Amino acid sequence: MTTIGGAIVRYLEARGVPVVFGLPGVHTVELYRGLAAARIRHVTARHEQGAGFMADGFARVSGRAGVAFVITGPGVTNILTPMAQARSESVPMLVVSSVNETTSLGLGLGHLHELPNQRDVCALVACQSWRVGTAGDLMPALEDAYRAFQAGRPGPMHIEVPLDVLGAPFEEALSEPAPVARPVAEPALVERAWRRLAQAEKPLILAGGGVRWSEAVLRAVAEHLQAPVVQTINARGLMHRHPLAVPASPSLEAVRGLLRDADAVLAVGTELGTTDYDIYRDGGQPPFDNLIRVDICREQLARHPAEIALCGEAGAVLAQLEAGLAATSSAAGSSAAGSSATDWGAARAAETRARARAELPGDYAHLVDLLETIRDTLPDSILVGDSTQPVYAGNLYYDHDRAGGWFNSSAGYGALGYAIPAAIGAAFAAPGHGVVSIAGDGGAQFTLPELMTAVDEKLPITFLIWNNGGYREIETSMAEAGVSAVGCDPTPPDFAGIAKACGIPFQSCAATTEALAGALRSLRPSAGPVMIEVDIRG
Repeated sequence: MTTIGGAIVRYLEARGVPVVFGLPGVHTVELYRGLAAARIRHVTARHEQGAGFMADGFARVSGRAGVAFVITGPGVTNILTPMAQARSESVPMLVVSSVNETTSLGLGLGHLHELPNQRDVCALVACQSWRVGTAGDLMPALEDAYRAFQAGRPGPMHIEVPLDVLGAPFEEALSEPAPVARPVAEPALVERAWRRLAQAEKPLILAGGGVRWSEAVLRAVAEHLQAPVVQTINARGLMHRHPLAVPASPSLEAVRGLLRDADAVLAVGTELGTTDYDIYRDGGQPPFDNLIRVDICREQLARHPAEIALCGEAGAVLAQLEAGLAATSSAAGSSAAGSSATDWGAARAAETRARARAELPGDYAHLVDLLETIRDTLPDSILVGDSTQPVYAGNLYYDHDRAGGWFNSSAGYGALGYAIPAAIGAAFAAPGHGVVSIAGDGGAQFTLPELMTAVDEKLPITFLIWNNGGYREIETSMAEAGVSAVGCDPTPPDFAGIAKACGIPFQSCAATTEALAGALRSLRPSAGPVMIEVDIRG
């Protein structure tokens, strides 16, 4: 007999889900029935927050929804932070939880793991939340969740099943995944957009995370237009070392000058949020007076006025634009549209890159040198960051060598403790590729127990700890505000001792490019994770 809990596992297996992150508990026993026999690997996190961040990292690298199983009550509240991070970054995540027996819900009877209204708690963070009250509710909930992942802007989804329902019989057939219709941009608007871009003398492209799966067509459009391509944080790695690439934050004045000078701005797959465009909150973000915007979400398009708004998947719309631009170039007998301005295109992109790098504050240029050392020593790796100084520097300026291979939690929702578990999820999504977790000594302490998950799973991850002896960025912010620093100096643990306790090879090095490159070369992960501490405490 198949139960509802078993049917969930069978459905995920049919969907090709390779891994589920979670912690089993007495309230999810029925959800685990049949899991051992399924073609799904269960990865046991040490905390539900870790399980959620693992699902996030898996989703960002694979492009498929990360799945987490959690228990009623504390399991749900513990995973809310990863769900909020996923929502702010448009990361597809499916959280499946139990909930107390149907007859007890909302009565406050003092049951184990009881919340007044668990589904309402989840609905505040999840894009959608469903309760499966009967066998007939299950397939519609699962199908609706997966349809939402594909049809529009993705995010976290939640399905809860009461304890008395999880083990109930499921006698229906599993539904076949139905084709999902994505929004398609109106052809007339697309033509208007490419004609507008073709006529521009100083076109510019703003590439967001929504473009990270569409590198080839983005490059083609940029080359037709000879347009500089400014990459937001989640677009880094696209067009690595391309003459038109500008891997720098739109919060830098050098990039803002480029925006002000452009006579047509094509923004693709970017929400134009302040953590990319006004990170210092100085109000200097230029107005987008010549904006052509592409996004899969109509609500997102409505949040910023645009000259032309195209609702559709980024790659598909770029392909339509490229076709129109190619036809225009062919008719004009030219290899590129919009390339008449001699001070634009590659020349202006190169100038902006140089000015942006020179504009980096404090020791950030050196921190970028260290990031480039990681990239060049471990090419084609995935760098997963937390809120720590090298990541802040890289978010301002850094050219990664793998599309989708640079992401972190310091923007958007900004949750600490992200890098270690998210790197674990990334390693499952890209077996055979290097993964580097970059966490500060403070942020690492949020999720240090997840190191043992990497050990159990023998994952070849380099855990890099940036140890500056506390919350340096917060201390600096307090000083700049004229506030005496309080609470910014938590004592770091002995990371060598932590690594030894976990059975992880360890090395400490100075914060120089030579020392870091040497440590990376001598301590390459193979049969399991390694840890490198960059100690700058002096």
